[in-house]
Amino acid sequence: MKEQRFLNITDVQVKDAFWSRLQDLVVSTVIPYQYEIMDDKVDGAEKSHALENFRIAAGESEGEFYGMVFQDSDVAKWLEAVAYSLAIRPDPELEAKADKFIETIGKAQQEDGYIDTYFIVKDPDHKWTDLHEAHELYCMGHMIEAAVAFKEALGKDSLLNIMRKAADLICDRFGKDKVRGYPGHQEIELALIRLYRVTGERKYLDTALYFLDERGTKPDLFVEESKTCPIKIFDMDPYNLKYAQTHLPVRDQDKAVGHSVRAGYMYTAMADMASEVDDEGLLEACRKLWDNIVNRQMYITGGVGATKHGESYSIDYELPNDLVYAETCASVSVAFFAKRMLELEVNGKYADILEKELYNGIISGMQSDGKRFFYSNPLEVVPGVSGVLPEYEHIDAERPGWYRCACCPPNVARLLTSLGTYIWGESEDTVYSHLFVGGKADFSVAGGVSVSCETDYPWEGDVTYRFETGVSKDFRFALRIPEWCYDYRISINGKEEEEYDLINGYAYLDRSWKDGDTVLLELAMEPTKMYANPKVRADIGQVAFMRGPVVYCFEQADNGEDLQELRALRDGKIGVHRQRLGGLGEYPILTVKGARLIDSGELYSDEPFDYEEVTLKAVPYYLWGNREKGGMRVWIGEL
Repeated sequence: MKEQRFLNITDVQVKDAFWSRLQDLVVSTVIPYQYEIMDDKVDGAEKSHALENFRIAAGESEGEFYGMVFQDSDVAKWLEAVAYSLAIRPDPELEAKADKFIETIGKAQQEDGYIDTYFIVKDPDHKWTDLHEAHELYCMGHMIEAAVAFKEALGKDSLLNIMRKAADLICDRFGKDKVRGYPGHQEIELALIRLYRVTGERKYLDTALYFLDERGTKPDLFVEESKTCPIKIFDMDPYNLKYAQTHLPVRDQDKAVGHSVRAGYMYTAMADMASEVDDEGLLEACRKLWDNIVNRQMYITGGVGATKHGESYSIDYELPNDLVYAETCASVSVAFFAKRMLELEVNGKYADILEKELYNGIISGMQSDGKRFFYSNPLEVVPGVSGVLPEYEHIDAERPGWYRCACCPPNVARLLTSLGTYIWGESEDTVYSHLFVGGKADFSVAGGVSVSCETDYPWEGDVTYRFETGVSKDFRFALRIPEWCYDYRISINGKEEEEYDLINGYAYLDRSWKDGDTVLLELAMEPTKMYANPKVRADIGQVAFMRGPVVYCFEQADNGEDLQELRALRDGKIGVHRQRLGGLGEYPILTVKGARLIDSGELYSDEPFDYEEVTLKAVPYYLWGNREKGGMRVWIGEL
């Protein structure tokens, strides 16, 4: 069913002014820092104890379990990031550290394959009794994904052998004519599909399909489980079926509801499964869910999950900027979903959202030094309100160093280190350029070709491709034309090309390619005013600004206090200027002709506000909060 496949990380080199810096940051700083955090060696940071939990379970140390019931997943995502990191930059010391800890995981694993330190150390009598809350399948799923990453990126089997035993246990336990079950927090479905692909073992795919098929059937599993469950971890309401996406069978779901990360992982697995078993019902459900998310429940930054209550999707068009949740992990899950949909259907609408998440909703979750992280990603921060009033307590005005529920930092790390697997795709006769990222990729098309890319994207719109074909070879080269771009030009070997097929957001160049051929894609990068659908009441009368794929925001550092007093003038021109932003480096900033309303001193008045004209400055949204603590807005009133 797949129209194309993305390249493996071993077939792609990333050498890009924008992304290589972020990958270097993750490799050199984030991964070592997160290890130290999980080993409780960073003074002043929230205690993790995640590594020690495994050592205790393995008999290498003594003590008690500490942390959330899903603490193991932090280690799993860190290991997955390590696998990709070692693929893009070998590091014998890091590899030895990872190998040593994988040995510890093997020692902690029980004879039947079970591996979950919470239940091994803290509560061995209640395994598998609380699928709704206990996250066993979630944690094992993430560790299986790490194991697959070590195999695919490095060819190493040690963790894979461990986690195949765990997967065998899961497959032997759950299924038709076995124990009924599915995870409270989806993830195992994704992992089992990946494990099937790397091993060829059909039972892994069948069990993943069982978990999807069983969800939403009656009687509800979690309601039934709650009647006899001997433990309560979070005391969640089992009757809140939408929270866990058990309100309907998955093929009947057409609106994103409930916990946004759980939902995103499940939708990703549905798309994955549709491609494996050629299930049109699953694919159609994915299309409907995609449309609901992107066209009714997504922030302009790519953030999803508008409410802190359950970290959940809300209702259509209800997108408050100051109360937003927009968990970093939720943006990661949408990127996963976009990638799977793009494999199934080559359509620019999926790649456009993937790009939106990467340049905005995901990297905004990490400080520029790699040592502080956002959990929620607001579009408006008000000093004295955000993080202070009870309803706003989840809105941080600055990124914390760590937090008790530390799912987001290693999720960002594993995504950024695996970036190479999101850029390029291929089918039997076509090379696809989905993202504009500098580097080189090797394809099997036409017996083997290589394509390199040079660009200063997203700050500049020129993207140059060079082909290495050996002898002349016939194939199609498909370039994505972003939805935000209103003017573009394609040239081949210095001559403008006008004969190509534009299909679903991709320009298809079909010809005989020779060694040294070049393609230049020139994308106009004019700054753009953006307006929300009038049903989005939070944004009525307001405007936001983008340039290329990058969303911009207004910070107190550039525009003074009381940002709510600022207005952008409707007829004002937007300027683009490169400017140093403290120690962050030089970036294109936007200057906007605007006004500041003058406070009359009265709570209400029968006179319109006076104002003074000012020049407003906007910086890339993902960089906000890196200079000083203060207010921030993405949407600003228009006058």
